[in-house]
Amino acid sequence: MNMDRNVHILEDDSDRRMRMTVQLREYDPTIQAIMSHTAPAFIRNFDSHSSSTCLISLDHDLEAPIEDGDPGDGVQVAEFLAARNSICPVIVHSSNIERADLMIYLLRNAGWKVERVGPIGDDWIETSWRLEVQNLLVGGA
Repeated sequence: MNMDRNVHILEDDSDRRMRMTVQLREYDPTIQAIMSHTAPAFIRNFDSHSSSTCLISLDHDLEAPIEDGDPGDGVQVAEFLAARNSICPVIVHSSNIERADLMIYLLRNAGWKVERVGPIGDDWIETSWRLEVQNLLVGGA
């Protein structure tokens, strides 16, 4: 039986990726954070590790260096996930309210459990995001 547990995170900001990784390690050092800064990278990473995924956290607006090409966005990832069976809870952590609402709708309509964490304040990752991560990992899908 595979005991690996992964959290897939779509986030383009390196500081937020580092802070999210720290929060996951503090909560449970056995959980691996799989970070993607573009939608295509998330899809590749997810397909490689979906069997051990216990949580997903998605941003919407993504920027990438020119050499990385089109970074895509969170709606593309939500559409990708919505075409698959729900395997774990999802957090949408985008400040783009309209697109976050669309992502939530797409995922919930496809049977995924989705919660929203608004990136409000300088410590939202250490407070509201971490609390939601803990609640969802304890509660499961």
